[in-house]
Amino acid sequence: MGKLTVRALRAVLAVVLIGTVFVQAGMAWVLVSGSDPEDGSLPLTALRVITILGMVSVQVALVCVWRLVAMVRRGTVFSPAAFRYVDGVIGAIVAASLMWFAVTAVNAPGQRDDPGVTVIMGGIGLAILGVALIVLVLRMLLAQAVARDVEAAQMQAELDEVI
Repeated sequence: MGKLTVRALRAVLAVVLIGTVFVQAGMAWVLVSGSDPEDGSLPLTALRVITILGMVSVQVALVCVWRLVAMVRRGTVFSPAAFRYVDGVIGAIVAASLMWFAVTAVNAPGQRDDPGVTVIMGGIGLAILGVALIVLVLRMLLAQAVARDVEAAQMQAELDEVI
């Protein structure tokens, strides 16, 4: 991975992380200060709490991707240490999907006249879960690559002994 690519990706990750923290702080301030322009109506308050929690899952994924990029840059991504970060990304995506399903549930009563919106939102939640499954498949590929790397190292050691 080139230096320009790493820098560009890290810049994007940093901007998104700062943006999520800013949104969380703003929503938390509205919740605790009592300065809610909507007078603290239950659906809006629930949506704010869900959004704050959803931002945490995005932040976890960002930090895990940052760490994986660092491992790629160092050439250590094909090691067992990478699995915890990939697992973190998978967990964050699943959590984001659960948060989306919670948003769908909070929004559903207001959609009685047009239940199609709720169905579409549920479909989006399933699509988010699909992304988690894709990352899980990529994790399995990483596991195979790590196993092959270990096997190659053992074979190289045996070959070195013979020579």
